Amino acid sequence: MPKIRMLLAYDGTSFRGWATQRGPALRTVQGELTAHLSRVLLEPVKLAVAGRTDAGVHALGQVMSFSTASSVTPAQLQRALNSVMSPELVVHRASYAPETFDARFSATAREYRYAVRTAQVADVFTGRFEWHRPKALAIGPMRRAAQSLLGEHDFATFCRHPGTGKSTVRDLQRLTIARHGEVVVLRFKANAFLHQMVRALVGTLVMVGEGKFQPEDVGRMLAARSRIGTPNVAPACGLTLVRVEYPAGPSFDARSAQPVP
Repeated sequence: MPKIRMLLAYDGTSFRGWATQRGPALRTVQGELTAHLSRVLLEPVKLAVAGRTDAGVHALGQVMSFSTASSVTPAQLQRALNSVMSPELVVHRASYAPETFDARFSATAREYRYAVRTAQVADVFTGRFEWHRPKALAIGPMRRAAQSLLGEHDFATFCRHPGTGKSTVRDLQRLTIARHGEVVVLRFKANAFLHQMVRALVGTLVMVGEGKFQPEDVGRMLAARSRIGTPNVAPACGLTLVRVEYPAGPSFDARSAQPVP
C-alpha cells in the first residue's frame, strides 16, 4: 500500500494539541486532518507524526505520514487540505515515501524554537507565537546555565513523567540563546523530547535570566531528577516545532520551513 508523507505548518492557538482526544468535541490537529483525509480518500487513515505537539504549540516543520490504498495523488491531497484548512494549517510539501518510512520512528532529531518578548507592550501581530514577559533577561547567565544541559542526561526534573518503566533520558544536542531586538529566542535540538521538556527548560532559564536562579543551580536541578523546587513550565504559545531531521539519503527534509529569527 502506498505511503505518503507531508510537511505541515500550523498555528496551534485554537487546537487542543496534535493528538486526537476523547471528550466533548475537542479540536485537535490530528482529528481535523484525519477527518478531511478520510473524506477525500474514502477510507480511514492512521497518521504517524514526528512531534506530538501540546495544546497551543505551533509548527513550521511538522512531518506526518500515512498509508493509503487510494489512487489520489499527494499533490491532490495537498490541494484538498490547503483549500479547507489554510491559513490555520498548511501543507508545504507532499510526496510518496518509502514503505519503511515512519514520520516518528524514522526521525533522528527534532528542533524547537521558543520566543520570549521582553518589551513592555506585546506585539499585536506576533503575540500568538510569543511569551510576553516584560522583564529584562541577562543572556550571559542563561547561556552559562544552558551548558550544563547539553549532552545525554536524565531530564526527569524538566518534564511531565512519562510513566512507569519509560525512560526520561534524552540527548540534548544543541541549545542556543540569542536576542533579536526585544525578543529572546531559545532553540533546542535533541534526538527526542519529553512531554513539556522544552517549556520546563525555558521556564528555568528565564528565571536564571531574571537573576532568581544562578547558572550553577540548573546543573543541580538536573542532577536531582525531581520536579520539586523547579519553576512552572513556560506557556505553550511561545513554542514552535521548526524542523525534523531524517537520515541521509532519500528522506523528507523539513528545512524549507525554518522561521525567521
